[in-house]
Amino acid sequence: MAYNDMNDFESVESGTITFDFRGFLFKVLSFWKLILLCLGIAMTIAYFNNVRKQNIYRLDSLISIENDQNPFFTANTSISFNWGGVSGKVGKMITAIKTRTHNEKVVDSLQFYMQYLVEGKYRKTDIYKNAPFYLELDKSKGQILNKPIGIRFINDTLFEIFSEFESDRVSVQYYDTKTKLSVNVPQGPFLQSYTFGESIQLPFLNATIHLKPSIKVSAGSEFFINFLSFDNVVNSYRSSMKIEPFSKTSSSVLRLSLIGNNKSKIVDYLNATTAILSKSELERKNLYATNTIRFIDSSLATVSTNLKDVTDEMNEFRRQNKVFDVDDEISQISNQLKIYDNDKQVEQSKLDYLNRLENYLSTKTDYTKIAAPTSVGIEEINILSSVSKITSLAIERQNLEYTAKEGNVLFNDLDRQIDAEKNVLLETIRSTKYTLGIQLNTISKNIAKLEAELSGLPEDQQEYLKIQRKLDISLESYNVYQAKRSEAAIVKAANVSDINVIDEAKDIGGGLIGPNKSLNYMMALMVGSFTPLLIILIIFLFDNNIHGSEDVEQLSRIPIIGLVGKYKHDNNLVVYDKPKSAVAESFRAIRSSLQFIYKRQDVEGGRTLMVTSSVSGEGKTYCSINIATVHALSGKKTIILGLDLRKPKIFGDFNIANDLGVVNYLIGEKTIEDITFKTHIENLSIVPSGPIPPNPSELLMNDRMGTLIEQLKKDYDMIVIDTPPLGLVADSIELTQYADATVFVIRLNYTKKGMLKYINAKYKAGEVKNISFILNFYKHKANHNYDYGYGYGYGYGVYGNAYHEGQKKTILNRIKKAFKINT
Repeated sequence: MAYNDMNDFESVESGTITFDFRGFLFKVLSFWKLILLCLGIAMTIAYFNNVRKQNIYRLDSLISIENDQNPFFTANTSISFNWGGVSGKVGKMITAIKTRTHNEKVVDSLQFYMQYLVEGKYRKTDIYKNAPFYLELDKSKGQILNKPIGIRFINDTLFEIFSEFESDRVSVQYYDTKTKLSVNVPQGPFLQSYTFGESIQLPFLNATIHLKPSIKVSAGSEFFINFLSFDNVVNSYRSSMKIEPFSKTSSSVLRLSLIGNNKSKIVDYLNATTAILSKSELERKNLYATNTIRFIDSSLATVSTNLKDVTDEMNEFRRQNKVFDVDDEISQISNQLKIYDNDKQVEQSKLDYLNRLENYLSTKTDYTKIAAPTSVGIEEINILSSVSKITSLAIERQNLEYTAKEGNVLFNDLDRQIDAEKNVLLETIRSTKYTLGIQLNTISKNIAKLEAELSGLPEDQQEYLKIQRKLDISLESYNVYQAKRSEAAIVKAANVSDINVIDEAKDIGGGLIGPNKSLNYMMALMVGSFTPLLIILIIFLFDNNIHGSEDVEQLSRIPIIGLVGKYKHDNNLVVYDKPKSAVAESFRAIRSSLQFIYKRQDVEGGRTLMVTSSVSGEGKTYCSINIATVHALSGKKTIILGLDLRKPKIFGDFNIANDLGVVNYLIGEKTIEDITFKTHIENLSIVPSGPIPPNPSELLMNDRMGTLIEQLKKDYDMIVIDTPPLGLVADSIELTQYADATVFVIRLNYTKKGMLKYINAKYKAGEVKNISFILNFYKHKANHNYDYGYGYGYGYGVYGNAYHEGQKKTILNRIKKAFKINT
C-alpha cells in the first residue's frame, strides 16, 4: 500500500468517534413502519381517552366583603355595637369558605350526597335536576352507600326498585347523624314494586319517590339512585373550591370558582355557598346585638315585676287612705328626691352590670356573649373599646376552631391577646366601680338630707310620697329599658350582611376546561414520536453490527470490491444455476475487480485468492464457490482449495465425499492427483479439506503446503482458497503468504464492527496484504447512499427474497414484505 494510503488508514484508527447523525437518520427512516405504528397506537389511546372521559367544567361567581353601616345606627343611637371592619375580614371569609363546617352546611342543604343517574355509553351519567322524579329522604334511617339502586318505570303510577346484592351485608349511612352502620340485605337479585308517593322502607333504602308534574316518562325507562359518603362529598367540594382576589387593586372582591362534571351542580353549589356564608356572617354580626337584647329582656323582666308590685302597693294605699294634696314646697322636695332616685337607679344599674361583667370574665371562657355596656348607659370609652376587642377576638378564635387543631400557634396568639385585653378591662372595671361607689354615696347622702326635711310631715303623707317616688322610679326604668330594647331590635332588624353578591354563578354556556383534547392529541403525537425515536436511538447506540458500506468506510480504509445481495436458492451454486440473475452479475463484477488487482501486481502463472471472514456464518464458503464458478465459466481453469480444516463444508454442493482431501496430502498419504476432483461445472475442480485432523494449524504450517500451492499455480489459472474465519483461529494468518489477493467477507447486519479493528490491525502490521472487502447479504435501500457503481440490491443463497431470475412474487410474500421492519 502507498504511504498516503497508510496515513489515511492511521487517521481512521486514531480519529475521534462522533455521533453519526446521518446514520441515525437512515436508521429512523428504516423504522418508519414502527414509528407509524406507535403514532397510531398513541393517537388511538388519546381518542378513546377524549371520548370516554367526562367533561370538566369551571364556573365562578363574584362576591364583595364590605363594612355595611346599619342605616338606623346614627350619632343619636344610645346603644353602640361593634360591627367590625373590612380589615382582616377578607382573610376570614376565605378561611370560612374552606372550612369543613361551612361545606357540610352547603352539601347538607343541597343533598349532594345523593345522585340521580342514567346508563350512558361508557358510564352512568349524573342527570341531577333532569330526573323526572325526586326523592324525599328519611334521614333518620340508613341509605346504602356506593351501590346504585335501579328504578324502572312501569306506568304513570307504578315503578319498581331493582338491584343485585353479592353479599348479605352492606354499609348504610344515616344522614341526620352522619353515622355509618352495616345492615343485612337479601343476597342475590332484588325486585319490588311501589306506587309514586308510597313510603319505601327497606334495609338499604328509606325514602318516598315523587313524580315531577307535567313530565311524561315512557314505560321501561330506567334510572339509578346512588348515595355517597357524606364526608367524602364534603372533602371533594372543599378541595375543588378555589377562592382568590378578583384583582390586585380590589382585594375586598373575591372570585369563587369550582370545578366539576355537572354545570348545574356547580352553579347551585356556588350560589348556596354565598347564601349560607352571608347568613352565617349576618348571624355573627348580630351576635352582639342579640346578647344585648337578651340582657335588656332579663333586666326588663325584673323592672316590670317591680313596677307591678309598686303599682299594687299604691292602689292598696289609695284604697285605705284618702288622697292627699301636698303644697308646692313639699312637691319640689319630692321631685328632687325622684331625680336623685333615678340617678341612683342608673348608677346602680351600671354597678350591677360591671359586677356581672367582672364575674363573667373571671369564670367564663366564651366571650362572645357579652352584652353592650351602653345598654345600661355606660359610656366609658376604655370599657367600650375593651369589650369590643374581646368580643371580636373571641369570635375570631371561634371561627379558627373550624380550620385549625387545638394547640395551634394561632390559638396561642389569640389567647394572649384576649388575656391582655381582659386584664386591661378588669382593671378599668375596678376603677369605674370605685368611681360609681363614690357617686352612689353622694346621691344617697342627698336623698337622706331631703328625706330628713320630709320627716316632719304626717306619717301617712310620708308613706304616700315614698310610694309615689318608688312608682315613678319603676315607671321611668321600665320606659328606659323598653326604649333601649326597641332601639336594639330595630338596629338588628335593619342590619345587613357584609357579603354582597356582585355576580352570581350562572350557566351561560362555555366553562369547559377538560379534557383538553388538543393537548391530549399533542401529547399522543409527542409520545408516539419520541418513544420509537428513543428506542431507535438506544438500538443505534448499542448496535455493534455493520449495516452498510458507510459503516465500513468510517471504520477502515480497506477498499470494497463488491456487493453480494440476498438471494433465495436451494444451494450455493447460484452463478451456475442462475447465470442471468443479478447476483451472478455481482460476482462477475467482483471478478473484474480482481483482474484489476492482479494486473497491478503483474502476477505470472496461476493466481491465488484467499477468501476469509471474521466468524462462521458470514458467507465465506458461498463467496468462494461462486467466485471460483464465475472464473471457470469465463474459460479459466479454476480450482477450489478447501483449507477450512476445522469445519469443512465446501464439498456438499458438488456431491463429493470428504473422505479424501488436503489433510491426506499434508500427512503424506495421498498425492495431489488423488485429492483433486472434477466437478460438473466445466473448468472447475475442487480439493476438499478431508477428514478433520487433531492439529489443523500445525498441518497448514507443513512444508508440503507450499509445495501444494506451487504445483496448483502451475496447473491452474485461478486457485480460490477457502480458509477458516480469521477472527476465530490463526490458521488464516498462516495462509496469507500463499495469497496474491485476499477477500474478507462482511455479512451486513451480522458482522461486528470490532472485527474490522482486528483486520485493520493485521493489515497495518503487514500480516495481510492486498486485502479487499466483499459486502455479503446486501439489500438495496432507498435511504442508503453508496458511492459504488454496483447499486444492485440483489440477493443470494438461501437467506433472502430479493428479486432474482425465476422467483415468484406471491401475495403472501408481498404481505410479509410490507410488514417487515428493516434493521
